[in-house]
Amino acid sequence: MAETFKNIPIRPAQANQEHAEIKSCADAEPFALRVIGDSMAPEFLDGHIIIVDPAMPPLHGAYVVIDYQGETTFRQFIVEAGRKFLKALNDAYPTVEMVENYSVRGVVVQRASRRRKDHKHYY
Repeated sequence: MAETFKNIPIRPAQANQEHAEIKSCADAEPFALRVIGDSMAPEFLDGHIIIVDPAMPPLHGAYVVIDYQGETTFRQFIVEAGRKFLKALNDAYPTVEMVENYSVRGVVVQRASRRRKDHKHYY
């Protein structure tokens, strides 16, 4: 099951852009998305809410919402020896090397679920 956020309007990606250009205050505001599917399990389960901060830079190991190959998806951002990858936490999904243009929509800074004890912050 491909897991993308089809309802998010996609901005055109620029050559190997690491961070989407912020053009207004509204572009820098954190936003919430609901996780759909199991590609990021066990850390992010189907139905969890993630808070995404577009002003945060994508660093190695960060969880990102990213535009790549015409889709917007949620993965872990990996940098190894100058190469960049999108990694699903569930081993049933492939790790993808990013060799084309991409645009990071933001970095996940918080996970929420139905139970308050399951809330978690990422820095």
